[in-house]
Amino acid sequence: MSYSETVETARQYYNSDDADRFYSTVWGGEDIHIGLYETPDESIFDASRRTVETLAEMARPVLERLTMGGPARIAGAGPGRTRAPGARVLDLGAGYGGAARYLYERFGSRVDCLNLSEVQNQRNRDLNRQRGPQYTENIHVIDGSFEEIPAADRSYDLIWSQDAILHSGKRETVLGEVGRVLKPGGMFIFTDPMQSDDCPPGVLQPVLDRIHLDTMGSPKFYKKTGERYGLKFQDFDERTFQLVNHYTRVRAVIQERHDEITKVCKPDYIDRMIKGLSHWIEAGQKGYLAWGILRFVRG
Repeated sequence: MSYSETVETARQYYNSDDADRFYSTVWGGEDIHIGLYETPDESIFDASRRTVETLAEMARPVLERLTMGGPARIAGAGPGRTRAPGARVLDLGAGYGGAARYLYERFGSRVDCLNLSEVQNQRNRDLNRQRGPQYTENIHVIDGSFEEIPAADRSYDLIWSQDAILHSGKRETVLGEVGRVLKPGGMFIFTDPMQSDDCPPGVLQPVLDRIHLDTMGSPKFYKKTGERYGLKFQDFDERTFQLVNHYTRVRAVIQERHDEITKVCKPDYIDRMIKGLSHWIEAGQKGYLAWGILRFVRG
């Protein structure tokens, strides 16, 4: 399978032993994205799961339109009760599949996890198998890139992504693919670390160097580009302060558990991680970055 240079760089990074051990150790191995914190010292796992819950609540109109309720589906319908099909969901950059399992458990959704890291995908499949056959039947893990989504036109009721699209050097292509495979009336909901709309030129170079990118998207870019591909902008729940909170919390955990973490990850990897997190925090504090939840509806 051939990927663009930017996507291949991200693939190699997330397939590395250090990255897999770090994200499975520090984040807890379910969710790999920015969390929503209620207190500065809250666990990364709990804050990250709150992000999933918040996006799911915002996507509830689509998720509940096509299901009678997740828990009833999993437990099995009673005699004479009809099982409604769950919404068909595509998770772009699904990581370890935590969001997919939540959407299945809560809403009975059928989820395709499209992700470029074979290492993360294998962990996702293993976690699904551990939960039981109903998970493997309803959650499908796909090796691939969201620059070329392997699905027919108008396949999905909901397209979901958390902090993944920034890894593409062809973000307009990604939104074009989203517009292609999303059903009319379907929802596209996602988060992504972005540059602010008024970010001065050049100030984000330390952040871009760290993640091997030349550019980042912005709220204005996503709104304008989405409209071009039939994605009608609904709202942007701006929470940039949570980006700063998240990377500050991750850095603090690394420092608190440094000896433990460097037993599973190389010390130079952890040193680079701390330095990179500091760049994110500083850029966010200065207003150069933006983060939040964006929603679009397919016309």
